[in-house]
Amino acid sequence: MHLFALKSFLLLLLFTGRCAPQDILPVGPVNAILGTNVTLTTLVDKPSYAFITWNFSDGKEQDHIATLGTAGLKVNAPYEGRVSINATSGALSLSSLKVSDSGDYSISIIAPDATTNTAEIKLQVLEPISDVLIKSDISEAFEHNSTVVLNCSAKGSVLKFTWTSGSTPIVADGKRLTLKDEEASSMLTITGILRTDLVGPIYCTAANPLEMEKSPAFNLTVYYGPDEVTISPAKFPEYIRSKSDFNLTCSAQSYPAPQFFWYHKEDLMEVPGPILTLSDIEAYGLGMEKDEYTCRVKNIKTGRMVSSAPVAFAVIEAVTGVNITGPTEVLIAGNSTANLTCQAAAGSVKTTTWLKDGKPLTASPRVVYYNNMSSVFFNMLQKEDNGKYMCLLGNPINTAEAVYTMVVNFGPEPASVRGEDAVEVTETVTLTCSAKSVPPSTYIWKFNSSETKIKTAEYVIEKAMYKDTGTYTCMAYNNVTGKTSTASHFLSVKEEGALDEGLSDGAIAGIVIGVLVALAAAIGLIFYCRQKVPVESPY
Repeated sequence: MHLFALKSFLLLLLFTGRCAPQDILPVGPVNAILGTNVTLTTLVDKPSYAFITWNFSDGKEQDHIATLGTAGLKVNAPYEGRVSINATSGALSLSSLKVSDSGDYSISIIAPDATTNTAEIKLQVLEPISDVLIKSDISEAFEHNSTVVLNCSAKGSVLKFTWTSGSTPIVADGKRLTLKDEEASSMLTITGILRTDLVGPIYCTAANPLEMEKSPAFNLTVYYGPDEVTISPAKFPEYIRSKSDFNLTCSAQSYPAPQFFWYHKEDLMEVPGPILTLSDIEAYGLGMEKDEYTCRVKNIKTGRMVSSAPVAFAVIEAVTGVNITGPTEVLIAGNSTANLTCQAAAGSVKTTTWLKDGKPLTASPRVVYYNNMSSVFFNMLQKEDNGKYMCLLGNPINTAEAVYTMVVNFGPEPASVRGEDAVEVTETVTLTCSAKSVPPSTYIWKFNSSETKIKTAEYVIEKAMYKDTGTYTCMAYNNVTGKTSTASHFLSVKEEGALDEGLSDGAIAGIVIGVLVALAAAIGLIFYCRQKVPVESPY
């Protein structure tokens, strides 16, 4: 049948046949990529038809695409080789899509009784998305001062642009962040840029219903700082030990990395970098006095310079090598004087403390401190001056000590002899002589003025005899002072049992006391009993 005649016949059927509304096509639109194939499916299965026809409209005019009848498929010339109609469902397949294929597609199913069902669906042919790219209006920015405009462009059919920082969506607030989308681009404007705004990195994604394409990662340098300058450690002692590993570290948030300048008071120190070491300070001959140090930080891009709060301290050398010097000659109580001097081999001494035998050494008219307490003078030494003297030299970072033992020779003091006055024959007798002395005394014993062989503090008689009765004299001798001291003791040796006859004065006194106590107790008891016996009234 001639194509014109077929068109005329179909139009006649449309006007003369009965039209029954029926769901033939799904809800559109249908999207397809340029150059690919698409099938416009139907919702019917094995419909009864005389003809199935597809038409296209671009909104201006309508073109016939193809008709499927019992005689076969008839395709309009512009669509030859690109179109087919499924005989079972009536679906239209269109290959090698062109941009001009976008439009409205209508299907008419004409039944043998001339009843006609029609439906329409929209096809959108989308160009592939490519070349998604972010560009900035400036190459570098300064925090708080710069406004950055980022433009995202893409080729193809783009229906939507989205921006992300890393994986976090960027949402416009209408104030500092604004977004403006156009047909093939999107513009992100950031006012008063912050250092964190473009760290993401930033991505732009162009999308349509069938595909999406992400831009390469975008980063823009934002210069900032320096922020607040801090010095660490934040806390440290007022005095620092000389030649220690102490140092100060200066830090501040800044990009690019800042320059650091160290100042002593207002004087610039030639110390590069963020660390000021104690050796730097001592190399300048500083630290002996408590002075202030500050760190100033400069960003060469922003031109900003910020100073830290000042820190103050002094450097002190630790006290070491403490030694006490004292007299080297022999000291004799009541005849000698002494000087003790305490000194340190190195270090700054701020305090001096003297102890004697662990207790503070108190000044007196006889004990005098001088030379800023580094020396102590003893005028006319006494035996009480014997002992251990400790000197403690200190400063705020340490204390060191030294010990000196001073020996003052004295004595012997008055001697004394302890022992029995009387013993019985064969009893053991021990007489002990004592006399305080430094150095300890040597002893000589005499019996009835005759020197004996005993040279110790004790004189022992294993078994006393009558002939041992007499006077025993002890002589204590100090070989340094050259002095002696003597004491005598009379010993009486009696026959056996002689000391048991009669009672001693102590025993007699004990008996008398016991009798008196018993008598007092008896009188008290009688008085108590009389108090308890009731007395009858004479009335």
